Amino acid sequence: MAKGDDALARKRGRVRRKRLRSSENAVTARVAAIIASKRRRMSGKRRKCEGMCFSLPTPDDPFNDRHGKKRNGDDEWTEDTVGGGKDVSKRKKKDSNSKKQPAAKAAAKREPGSKAVTAREKDGVDYDRPSKFLVVCLNAIRDAVASGEGGSIHETGSWGVELWNCCSVASPLNVLDTSGECATREQTAWLVSTACDIVARKEKLGMVVSCPFLLYIVPSQEKAVQVRSVCKPLKSLGIHSISLHPGASIEHQISGLKSCEPEFLISTPERLLELVSLKAIDVSGVSMVVIDGLKCFMDLNVGDKLSSIRGAIVGNPQLTIFSDPSDPSVTALATKLLHGRRITRLSMNASVTSRSAFITQKMYSCPSKEQKASKVKEILEQILNNCTGKTAKVLLIAANNYEAKHISSSLKLENCTVTDDSHGNSFTICSSVGLMNVVVKDRESMSMTVVEEFETMLIVDFPPSVDEYVELLTGVARHAVEGEVHSIFCSIDGHLAKPLAGVLKSCGQVVPAFLEIFESS
Repeated sequence: MAKGDDALARKRGRVRRKRLRSSENAVTARVAAIIASKRRRMSGKRRKCEGMCFSLPTPDDPFNDRHGKKRNGDDEWTEDTVGGGKDVSKRKKKDSNSKKQPAAKAAAKREPGSKAVTAREKDGVDYDRPSKFLVVCLNAIRDAVASGEGGSIHETGSWGVELWNCCSVASPLNVLDTSGECATREQTAWLVSTACDIVARKEKLGMVVSCPFLLYIVPSQEKAVQVRSVCKPLKSLGIHSISLHPGASIEHQISGLKSCEPEFLISTPERLLELVSLKAIDVSGVSMVVIDGLKCFMDLNVGDKLSSIRGAIVGNPQLTIFSDPSDPSVTALATKLLHGRRITRLSMNASVTSRSAFITQKMYSCPSKEQKASKVKEILEQILNNCTGKTAKVLLIAANNYEAKHISSSLKLENCTVTDDSHGNSFTICSSVGLMNVVVKDRESMSMTVVEEFETMLIVDFPPSVDEYVELLTGVARHAVEGEVHSIFCSIDGHLAKPLAGVLKSCGQVVPAFLEIFESS
């Protein structure tokens, strides 16, 4: 007699329940091991080595970042494997080769332009993100400062990560911060923690780190004490710091330098030069330099001392400068200290004044649209005369593609040579004064243009809103100390006169007379 569906279902259920009751299949192997370990502990039958199951730092992993776990490819198989013979050796070599093939394919798919990431992957370690040791340093500083003052260290993480990216690449970038007059406690914490991370990584790779590694130049004794208080919690992590200022006797500081080789040196310019002249300390091998408050040093009239310190350092150390954005007089000293090298602008302040620091804004009046071409020629000649001895790179912005082509064709003078451009929107002006490369773009293609690479911008057709103008202003010259934005203002832009004048005033720029007339009308 054939069995019904209910009988078959009951039979399958009995088989399934019997299988589940089996001790070896009731749980996974990992859970079964945990249960067995718990039973051994409760019964008192525990192996002697079971209480020592933790990983120790090794020369390959001194900070125990891997927690004792080995990466793929760490173990190299040898011929003399015990009990394995040649068959085992061949099998292990085959497995090793099979593991290397996906890695080779992944490397082949990697884009060729990712040089920064490749430079950070030396010795098989990822250098594209801050390490755990940097977080440990930040936490140590946060826990050591007074309550209520250290909680915002991690809140400034976006600024700190940008700083870390500038300092940790193979060729470190100089940084110009225009957040305020001097560095805040949070910024100092990120700076010294970044330096700790770089020192640890270099030592991890077996590189010799010179002492001092970081030179932190401060304008006063009070600032030196503040920075020293931030660095002090790092002593338990093996990073020593010393502050040098006129508040202590020079004999005491010389004896302290003899007994300690600090990784971080905090000093005022006068005391540092005095100790260098006495050969009590050598700063020629410094790798990172911080100048905290460039405007303060200028007020104290010690700009020449900063230049002397910079000249005593051999090579090109990574330089971080904090400066007041409201005083453009510091640009000459900053340019001298940076030796004209490429920089990156950073700011924790989102205001237009801070983000457009040291960028000159010039407004030109043009009565009619037909006269714009002649006005553009006049402005370009002015820019060319101001860039004597170097090649100027100018971004010219028009309203649309038609206007961009019209500007390009109208500026083909006798001293202009059109470059081989697929769209015909760039040209070079050659003269006895200098050389200038002009790139013409319309507002629609601005999203695909790297504005930050240009130090000079010429806005032929003013944007329809001041917000768009501010976006262009804060995006230009992000890798230079100084920049220029030239704008042509027509009568049809009169409704933007009042908010534009407000932007100029907030940035400390001169408001032209014609703009005041539009503003009052």
